[in-house]
Order: sequence, then structure tokens, then C-alpha cells
Amino acid sequence: LYLPAAEGVAGGEGAGEEILIRGKGRVMVMDDEEIVRRAVCDMLYYLGFEGIEARDGREAIDLYRESLQAGRRIDAVIMDLTIPGGMGGKDAVRQLLEIDPGLRAIVSSGYSDDPVIHDYRSAGFCDTVAKPYQLIELSRTLSRVLPESVC
Repeated sequence: LYLPAAEGVAGGEGAGEEILIRGKGRVMVMDDEEIVRRAVCDMLYYLGFEGIEARDGREAIDLYRESLQAGRRIDAVIMDLTIPGGMGGKDAVRQLLEIDPGLRAIVSSGYSDDPVIHDYRSAGFCDTVAKPYQLIELSRTLSRVLPESVC
């Protein structure tokens, strides 16, 4: 009986393991919930990134502009789509793209039925990441959006 060898691991140690992709750079997290911002910034730190927090779109725009003027570029922005009582990601990304047409913005939402999530490129975003945040998905998304930052 002849059985051809298969590539990869079939069971045992290492099977089904997820590989975290680490990187470097500065990533802004815009979310109205402080606990979410802090948790994502902790994940970013674990992945090798510096996290910067913004409560809403207005603060994100101000921080992004100030960082550019200070020569400390923000490499990517993760933006919550909906900010109750404040500017959300959809409106903020338009203004950020006027400031920096090379902006790399990632849209985030806990609501997968929003049209922006399905057609994020038309809204000005480079990628999407779902809430609740998972370290492996955040890692993969950042490696797609910032391939040059991967260590």
C-alpha cells in the first residue's frame, strides 16, 4: 500500500496553532469606550506597536494632525464606525484622508450588517476588523494594512 506524504502537520503538537504576526509602528485606536481603547492598545503593545487612544473622530483628527506636524507619523488608525454623541469613523475617515491621502484606516464595528463594513474601501478604509477584538485577527489585519511593518 502506497500513501503519499502530505505537507504540513496532521495532528499532534502545533496542529491548528495560530501564528501571531508582530510588527512595529504607531497605531491610533478610536473608540468611545475607554476599556476597549485600553484593551486594544494592550494588544497592540503585545504585537510590537505603540497604541494611541482617541475617544471620537474629532479627537482622532486633532491627534493625527498634531502627530504629522510633530514629525511622528501615525501608521494606521483603527476606527469605530459608530460613536454615540460624537463623530464616528465614517465621517472622520473622510477628513483624515483630506489631511493625509496615504492614510491607512481600518474600520471596526460590533454590527456586521452596516453597509460600510461590507464596502469599506468605498468609504475610504483599507480593511476591517470585527468586535470583539481578537488578538490573532488584529495581528492579521495589521499585517495586511502595514506589510512593511512586519518584523
